[in-house]
Amino acid sequence: MNFTLKSKDQNSKARSGLIKTDHGVIQTPIFMPVGTAGTVKSVSQKDLEDQVNAQIILGNTYHLYLRPGLNLLEQIGGIHKFISWKKPILTDSGGYQVYSLSGRRKITEEGVKFKSHIDGSSHFFTPENVMDIQKSIGADIIMAFDECTPYPCDYSYAKSSTQMTHRWLKRCVDSFNNTPNKYNYSQFLFPIVQGSTYSDLRKQSAEVIASFDLPGNAIGGLSVGEPHDLMYKHTEEVCNILPESKPRYLMGVGTPSNLLECIALGVDMFDCVMPTRNARNGMLFTSEGFINIKNKKWENDFSEIDSNGTSYVDKRYSKSYLRHLFISKEMLGPQIASIHNLSFYIWLVEESRKKIENGTFTTWKNKMVKKLVERL
Repeated sequence: MNFTLKSKDQNSKARSGLIKTDHGVIQTPIFMPVGTAGTVKSVSQKDLEDQVNAQIILGNTYHLYLRPGLNLLEQIGGIHKFISWKKPILTDSGGYQVYSLSGRRKITEEGVKFKSHIDGSSHFFTPENVMDIQKSIGADIIMAFDECTPYPCDYSYAKSSTQMTHRWLKRCVDSFNNTPNKYNYSQFLFPIVQGSTYSDLRKQSAEVIASFDLPGNAIGGLSVGEPHDLMYKHTEEVCNILPESKPRYLMGVGTPSNLLECIALGVDMFDCVMPTRNARNGMLFTSEGFINIKNKKWENDFSEIDSNGTSYVDKRYSKSYLRHLFISKEMLGPQIASIHNLSFYIWLVEESRKKIENGTFTTWKNKMVKKLVERL
């Protein structure tokens, strides 16, 4: 994998770049739609490519390991062939899912024992076998196994957890380097900064992570309930330490305004379920603010979803029609809304990239953030 830094904003730490993988080039800043179980909910791969213009999508190790399982994925030749996606894929290691299974797992130094949410069967993840599992799944970028601490989290637990994540990282790296790739393309490992909401732990973790000199670096354990100002504070602290020559990936973030603020802090890569999850509930993001399409106020509104045309569906469907689909519980409603929201997120990072490269990012960002938080 190769990362090329193209442009830097003069009034912030925003930057644009290119990540080259065997499955294609990714232009940064980038938003990555979440396809947890090998599918971005309600959006076909064709629409992801042709309408959303996604450059990379995510899969999740925990879910793909449980279903469809590694035997099937290895049999067909990896996740790209299984889901018919020719562009890059990143897999989350499953650490966040383990975190969310608080009543169904036990964490030890060796790894994490957990019970499947599907059938209650017992399984054991270690830093070593999570590397093997992700290689079998076949993602281009795979994530180190870590523990994501909750918010709030007391200092002593956050410290011991972060230190264990660092020890697990050493085991991940050793295992990754000592086992061959499963398929005929390169795979790359990203480590994850932890440290909860404690500045000293965040800075220490960023220094440890950077010392491994891996192809990219991720920031985890944020957007788990903490106030946005804390997320921005710790993101900035970490970005000041992580090397400029490597892509920085802020995991699980976030709202449109979160993306813009964190791009300004030096983040290159994002993922979040928000655009599709909110779309299924009728919330649409637009360049003028967000709307609940199920509200009666849109019943007779035949205007475009977003007047700036941030999505291909904007020119095709009206707010009135989309509201009708939701009220009628037609499946097409969440599908259109999901395509729109994902397209909007991709438009937002593409516009950010253009503004960074023409020197107007900060002025544009400050205006956009005010609009994006408005309820229409």
